[in-house]
Amino acid sequence: MENGKTNEIFGVLRELFGVEAKIELNYATELDLLVAIILSAQCTDKRVNLVTEKLFKKYRTVADYANADVKIFESEIHSCGFYRNKTSNIIGMAKAVQELGGKIPADMEALVKLPGVGRKTANVFLAEWHKLPAIAVDTHVARVSRRLGLTKSKNPEVIERDLKQIVDKKDWRRVNIYLVLFGRYYCKAIKPQCEVCKLKKHCLEFK
Repeated sequence: MENGKTNEIFGVLRELFGVEAKIELNYATELDLLVAIILSAQCTDKRVNLVTEKLFKKYRTVADYANADVKIFESEIHSCGFYRNKTSNIIGMAKAVQELGGKIPADMEALVKLPGVGRKTANVFLAEWHKLPAIAVDTHVARVSRRLGLTKSKNPEVIERDLKQIVDKKDWRRVNIYLVLFGRYYCKAIKPQCEVCKLKKHCLEFK
């Protein structure tokens, strides 16, 4: 892809969201963050934040989650959707971390071995907590990237690879956040705000 188009796209996104753009999940600790990311699967960050406001006051340690009552925990996260799977994953993740000595891994290979932690979740965690260069492909990133012609693939790992080839490594974290926010507030799956979009000339669907 020509550098001019790429630079223009990300220049517009930078103007929209600023250099201080950050994820919208609330957290205080790395454990909070990992739990919030798992809860955010097919759920809005706004809803997750409402749930974790109480959850994080009750569950503060890996042991708290590992020893959680399944039925009670399911009721506490019910509104996040897929609550049974998420309960199993979070409790399973906590037990696995306990077996590792209580420390959440800081590398992709070890993270994806934890229950409920796929490549996307691991990338978000590594980029946000450890400030490592990473691109996490969620539904927003995938949709926006295809619409803007940044990739032709629907495969998250291929999309991740394509984006890494056209974005400087030092900008991976920030660009990731830009694409998520743009997909969430402008380039929506249903009723995208094309009339106010500053990138519509690059959009394959608009054309």
